[in-house]
Amino acid sequence: AATIVSNAPGKLLVKVDAGKGSFHLRLRETNPTNYVRNIRVLMPGTHESPWSPVFLNRWRGVACLRFMDWMHTNGSTISRWAERPTLEIATFSGKGVALEWLIDLCNRLKCDAWFCMPHLADDEYVRNFAAMVKAKLDPKLKVYIEYSNEVWNPQFAQYKYAEAEGRKRGFMNQPVWKFTAQRSVEIFRIWEKEFGGRDRLVRVLPTQAAVGAVSEAILAEAGKDADALAIAPYMGLSVPVEAREGRLTTGEVQGWTVEQVLDYVEKNALPKATAAMQNQKQIAAKHGLKLIAYEGGQHLVGVRGGENNEAVTKLFLAANAHPRMGELYGRYLDAWRQQGGDLFCHFSSVGRWGKYGSWGLLQFANDDQASSPKFAAVMRWARECGQPFAQ
Repeated sequence: AATIVSNAPGKLLVKVDAGKGSFHLRLRETNPTNYVRNIRVLMPGTHESPWSPVFLNRWRGVACLRFMDWMHTNGSTISRWAERPTLEIATFSGKGVALEWLIDLCNRLKCDAWFCMPHLADDEYVRNFAAMVKAKLDPKLKVYIEYSNEVWNPQFAQYKYAEAEGRKRGFMNQPVWKFTAQRSVEIFRIWEKEFGGRDRLVRVLPTQAAVGAVSEAILAEAGKDADALAIAPYMGLSVPVEAREGRLTTGEVQGWTVEQVLDYVEKNALPKATAAMQNQKQIAAKHGLKLIAYEGGQHLVGVRGGENNEAVTKLFLAANAHPRMGELYGRYLDAWRQQGGDLFCHFSSVGRWGKYGSWGLLQFANDDQASSPKFAAVMRWARECGQPFAQ
């Protein structure tokens, strides 16, 4: 997929035909006493930073970046500061992106940062992380702080860890939720000390959007020490192969038309999401907290074997690309604003659609806006909220 255009000491210029797939750089020989180092593969225009101008221009105007995935938060094995990804490692695919680059990106886009502390992280890790952010992040920007991600969710390693640690601390009843609350406050206090106060911090307590009891339990323990309650109010249609708890199955949905899928989102998923917003806003307000969204958007996906139903996958892909999905997104985001929601982080910005979900607003970084009604709707809404996104 690549051909060498020119070859000079220290630099190869390569032309890539992406239609042929990926390309590889192979190092065949080097001097072990003076080995080849600082190997970089860069697109034109990115010689001073790792950020493509197309990428920066696309997202200039964003209010906040939540780095949950970029930090490889789910199931993270990092516990000590020495284990963090650094600028010197060859790839960020193992432990996530180095903090220095996360900070650099926020500074370039002039947007707030949302960091998820790994569930195993010790106090020294949290302290050093906070100190670097304090030293390097533009002082005009705020920092959202959250303990891990979806600790309430049994599918993640952080849930099992929180359950065990909660019981160690004597929480025999609701150990996961109470440990989440307690560890969150411990992390908040470390950040407050490093920042010399709370003015630039937004201390986030996460919860399950559809279950108010989780919110009540966490806020009862930590509400007075936080600034925001975070939910993921998805418009959901998750279909398994076998019937469970009255859910639709792939056998039923595979015969639907795209319009029927969108009808379901409009008449069922959107009202449920709006009701969750309303309920959680009332709970947050009772504790004097803002309501924010750590994730959100459509949630059309096969589960528990349903992801392997090609007819359902094809149907959901078509629904995500349909102009009506953009209209539903507009109504969905308007409902968030009407219910008193604050910051809303869509999940996710760019990601290929497939059988495991169509999460990305865009499928590719340089997609035309017209290729995704979801993207167009979110950009319109953001501009209405005063964000300086380009037309």
